[in-house]
Order: sequence, then structure tokens, then C-alpha cells
Amino acid sequence: MTPYWQFARRMLRYRLHFAASVVMVVASAFSLGVGLLGAKPVMDAILDKGQDLRGLATEVNASLAAQNVHESLRIPQHIIDSLPPGEFTALVWIMVGLALLAVIGSTTTFLHAFLAHTIVNRTITGVRREAFHATIRSPLRAVVATGSSDAVSRIVNDSTQLAAGLTVLLSKAVLQIFKGIAGLAAAIIFDWRVTIAALVVAPALYTVIRKLGKKIKRASGRALKGQAELYETASQAMHALKVVKVHTAERLEGGRFHRINKEVLRELNRVRTARALASPLTEMLTIFLLCGLVLVAGRAIISGQIDPGNFILAIAALAVAGASLKPLTGIINDIQTASPAADRLQQLLNAPQEPGHGFRLPRLPRHEKAIRFEAVTFRYPGAATPALRGVELTLEHGRRYAIVGPNGSGKTTLLGLVPRLFDPDEGRVLVDGHDVREYSVRSLRAQIGMVTQEVVLFKGTVRSNIAYGADSVTDEAIIAAAKKARAHEFISAMADGYDTVVAEQGMSLSGGQRQRIAIARAILRDPRILILDEATSMVDAESEGHIAAALAEFAKGRTSLIVAHRMATVQGADAIIVMSEGRVVDSAPHATLMERCELYRQIIASQFGGGGAGSGGGADAA
Repeated sequence: MTPYWQFARRMLRYRLHFAASVVMVVASAFSLGVGLLGAKPVMDAILDKGQDLRGLATEVNASLAAQNVHESLRIPQHIIDSLPPGEFTALVWIMVGLALLAVIGSTTTFLHAFLAHTIVNRTITGVRREAFHATIRSPLRAVVATGSSDAVSRIVNDSTQLAAGLTVLLSKAVLQIFKGIAGLAAAIIFDWRVTIAALVVAPALYTVIRKLGKKIKRASGRALKGQAELYETASQAMHALKVVKVHTAERLEGGRFHRINKEVLRELNRVRTARALASPLTEMLTIFLLCGLVLVAGRAIISGQIDPGNFILAIAALAVAGASLKPLTGIINDIQTASPAADRLQQLLNAPQEPGHGFRLPRLPRHEKAIRFEAVTFRYPGAATPALRGVELTLEHGRRYAIVGPNGSGKTTLLGLVPRLFDPDEGRVLVDGHDVREYSVRSLRAQIGMVTQEVVLFKGTVRSNIAYGADSVTDEAIIAAAKKARAHEFISAMADGYDTVVAEQGMSLSGGQRQRIAIARAILRDPRILILDEATSMVDAESEGHIAAALAEFAKGRTSLIVAHRMATVQGADAIIVMSEGRVVDSAPHATLMERCELYRQIIASQFGGGGAGSGGGADAA
């Protein structure tokens, strides 16, 4: 079963809605079929063969008797006798009945469409939810490899495309098929020979539709992929708009977007051509069929083998059936267009999930001894060289560790292994002797507070951003965390205080304010392990001094891992870890490293502006 039909099966979960929808479509088709059969007495009346209602009822009883239908199922004679006489009266009542059938048909068609759209909307809502959950639970390594924009495009664009395909299937295809069957049934009753002759051309129609559908599916798949690249390009440019403007790269980014946009247009035009060709080809073959039928039937009518009235009615019923089945060409094309979207969504849903979320995994005991890296090697997807190479390191609980090294030495990668943002390719990460891969990742991360240089704030209030990820926290706890992060003062000065709404990505705040809110968020978690990846790089020197004092107090009794930004941070650490090219070169206090580690002395000279106590910060150490 293809992914499209797997998603289509999900609609069966809404059984009551689905059953009601089927009842409505059957009722609609039944009203159409009865209406077509009701055209025969009208035709007889027009051709001067009409009867009044009594005669029609008597003829029905005679037909039932000829088929050995039990008398109890025939029209009672007293009802026949009570029917009004007159041929015109019979015609009036027949037309009233046909009008009522039209009302019933329209009502049931509306109810079917209403129910079908309800089912599709609920199904797609569930698919989007599952796709989003699958994305945020996927390994960070996979997101790094494919890019986040592709996943977002699948969740938003592809689900919309799939919704369109499911809608035409349930709302239009089922209805048109049933109406087509009703028309064919009426045509068979009128004259089965004409109907069978008409069905001979059906394989030719199917072949045309199938070949065009394949072309549409292939082109639609390429167009969806291009749209994902468009989304990625646009998002990247918007997120880095300051850099684009400062470097006067508007033309460069515009050209990049234009090239991808033209490729998407090319694929969409291929879809356009195939879809535009489908309908006229079908119409042309249908006209050929009608011409052939008229020639064959005309000869039979002349020779007296076919009743002219039945032939006209059979052609009319076939025309109704054809009108009902004609939209299937476009419907099949819509389904083919939605199939690539279904494939991409299924890939997303079936992608491996981040390990460590199983319900049966034990909780990691509260950290109180040491974190140990044993022969850890890690390589990013597509990278030529490993980011970490055979790292051996022990970090004792309750101590502060500063990590320094040249750009690309592996500092941030090392920190990312502690909360299992990545798992090592080789080696193990142990917390108090426990391999973190054997325990619930939630119980590990619940013990970690992390602040990075790239601060992330979410749309919402300052309060909700500080309390992000924390359960059942009080306002007092939020305010206390903000005070420790030296954020309370500027928050209180805002118009709505802690209820102030933060703009997208926190752009309504300064860099230092964003970072202090992030630090308050980490403090609120009351973590056993504190990770600061250049957490004060965007804060001015005076504010950093206050925050450093608060963090020094807060770090007591916790294992603190800090990528150093200023000299004071380095000198205040219990031990300094020196890294280069993914390896730990040395680990010792500042004074010891100044004596024995040449690389450390170079780092101090180049990145911190010298080795004296209290030296100001130079460039970032990351």
C-alpha cells in the first residue's frame, strides 16, 4: 500500500462520520438513478404513448407479476383505484416526484461533502501533529544533516497538498463514482446493448488517464522538493537579514531565490501541461464513442431491432454517467499530485526517533559523583574529520570547569554530549558510572540547565519564557530566578512587567536582556549540571560582573561546564580543560597550565589579552 492510501485509511478512524457520509452518497446516487428511470413515462407521454397514474401503476404490477414477485409486494388495487385520472395529471405528479428527488439529491450531496471535509480536516490535523512530534523527537544529528526548513516544509506545505488529495478522494471521487454507477445502471435498464458498446472504449480512457497521472506525480514530487528549498532559502535570508544588509548581499540572495524559484516554476508547468491535456483528450475520446454509438444504433433502429425511445433514454443516462465520471480525470490527477506529499510525510513519520524516550527506560539517579567521557569520538554528518577524537575526561560533581580552545576545537560539541543532544560514534558518556544511553533522556535532561551564546526566546510573555519547560512553578520562583540573573530590574521597568509579550525571536529585547532571561530560565530549573556556552558574551562588562557573582553562588553544589569568555571566568574555575582539534590537550588550574601547557599560554595571549589576574576579555573563546 502506497503512503497516500495509508493516509487515506486513516479516515476510517472516524467511523460514524464515514458511515454517515457513505449513506448520504448512496442516497444521492439512488435519487439520481430513480430520477433517470422516471424519465421513461415522461418520454412516453411526449411521444403520445402516455398513460395516467392508474395505467402506470397497473403496468408496474403486471411487470412484477411477470417476474413472480409475491402479491404482498405489489401495489394494492385500492391504492390504484384512488389515483387521479388523466395523462396530464400523471405528468404533473411525475415531475413533482422528480423535483423532490432533485431536492433529496442536492441535500444528500451537501451532507456528504460536509462530512467528507470534516473527516479530511481531522485526519490532516492528526497527521500534522504526528509529523511535528516526529520532527522534534528526531535526533539532532538528523536535523543537522537535512536542515530544519525541509521538515517545516513537509509539516506545512506537504500536509496541505495531502489534504487536497484526500478531499477529492472522499468528497468528489466517491460521489462521482456512485453517480456514474447509477447512470450506468439506468442505461442498462433502458438498453443493455448500447451500454455495453459504450463501455468498450473505457480501457482507452483509463490508459490515457494513467499515463498522464504518472507524469503529474513525478513533476509534483520535484516541485515539492523545490518548494522546500525555497522555504529554506527564504528563511535563511530572513533570519540573517542584518548580515545580508550589512554585506549588501540583497542581489546575491535574490539571485539564489530566483534560480530555485524558476526550477519550481518549470516543474509546476510540467504538471500544468499534463493536467490541461487530460480533460480535452477525455472529451475527444468520448465524442468518438458517441459518434460510433449513433452509427451502430441508427442502423439497428432503422431495422427495428432497438426502440428509439429506449435508445434516446439510454444515451441520456450514459451522458449523465459520463458527466459524473468525467471529473475522475481531474480527481485522479489531484491524487497523483498529492502522492509525493504523502511519500515525504511518510518518510518523516517513519524516520528514526531520538533514543531514550522509551517508557520502560529507568530514570537516571540524581547526579552526585562525576561525569566521565570514555574514549569518545564524534563526527557530524558529512564532516571530513571528527569533531571529537578519543576524548578521555572526568568531571567531578560540584566543581566548576572552564573549557578553552581555538575555534573548531570541539568545545560546544563536548558540552552537547552531556544532555545527549548527540550520541558519540564511539565511546561512552557516564554520569555517576551510568551510561546515559541506558536511561530515560528526560530524567537526564531534567538535571541539566543550559545557556548558549545563541539565545532562543519563544513567542509569549517574559514570564512564560523564563518558566519554559518547567512544571508548576510559582511567580515567586520566577522572580527569584530573574533576580539571580540580574534580569528583574529591566523586566519590572517594562510596561507590562513579566507579562510583557516578547517579539518573534526576542527581537524586541537587547542581546544582553535576552541572555539574562535565558540564564534565569536555567536557574529556575535548579539543575545538578550547569552548562554555559559563552552565556555572558552579549552582556556588558558591568552586568557580567553581577551575573558572574550570581552564577558563582548558584553553581555551588553543581557540576558547572563553562566555555570561557573572559579571563575572570577562566581564573575562577576549579580546573580548565584545554582542547584542540577535537582532543583534550590538558586539564588543570590556571597557574599549573601557565607553567606546563604551551597551547594554553597561546590561547591566553591571543584570546584573553594576557595572563594577568583580572585581565579584561578579548575575543570570544569559542
